[in-house]
Amino acid sequence: MRAQFVLSETWIGLRRNLTMTVAVITTVAISLALFGGGLLVNQQVTEMRNFWDQRITLTVYMCNDISPAEACRENGAATEEERNDLQGKLEGMPQVESVEYMSAAEAFEDFQQRIGSTNEALSNAAQEGDIPDNFRVQLTDPAHYDTVRDAVSGAPGVDSVSNDQSVLEEFFGLLDVLKWAALVVAGVQLAAAALLIGNTIRLSAYSRRRETGIMRLVGASNFYIQVPFLLEGAVAGFVGGLIASGFIIATRFTLLTKIEEWFQFDIALDTGALLYVIGVSIILGVLLCTITSFLTLRRYLKI
Repeated sequence: MRAQFVLSETWIGLRRNLTMTVAVITTVAISLALFGGGLLVNQQVTEMRNFWDQRITLTVYMCNDISPAEACRENGAATEEERNDLQGKLEGMPQVESVEYMSAAEAFEDFQQRIGSTNEALSNAAQEGDIPDNFRVQLTDPAHYDTVRDAVSGAPGVDSVSNDQSVLEEFFGLLDVLKWAALVVAGVQLAAAALLIGNTIRLSAYSRRRETGIMRLVGASNFYIQVPFLLEGAVAGFVGGLIASGFIIATRFTLLTKIEEWFQFDIALDTGALLYVIGVSIILGVLLCTITSFLTLRRYLKI
């Protein structure tokens, strides 16, 4: 196969249908940018979930003099014996990895450190003693929350049980919606790109029907005739993928960076994850355009 002839025919096809080629590249770029953005968000959400699953705690609040729970009002503040019994019960459960006791003073100081830097008004509204002493329980698996909660709820001296994970579920739910919305829109765009690619290749094949007829008469193989058209699609997909890569990088250093700043933890995606998404997007663009071109040629190019 003469490479020079194939490349020449590919260039001619791209130049003859320049407007359609630009439209294909633009559509593919937008589709892959949305697809890559969805993959990035998916990876970021996965990293964040893994990060928080290792740190989320179940907090058991003990009764104090101002606890609103009926049992606390009837029995008064938790006693030292009740605290010791509860700690022993928690430490003996296989679902519990570690137990940390925090006095009311330590709990208030921890609250000040967590909230004071971001919401001074809320920090000043709370006073020492408003937050009861509590146990911070690290679970072996967040899925065991219900088991541990049911085991300690209603125990003597216990006011309430809270799960840090529930606070984050709405946020993760929002990210999941954004991820799937981006992937659905990307899927629609990719379908539109496939139709546009098919029309472009069909027009290119029709405009060169005389050349392909001559090639058939001189004994050219079907593959030899198809290659220039396949390369046209591959080139369009590759260029669209490169353009999409710019949008993917922009998404990484704008949207995802902002999400990381909200949490103020080192849960950023590394360069390897970014390169993986870019590579998948480019490969998808090339395959989409090449396969669509091949299927179109089988139907419209009479060879």
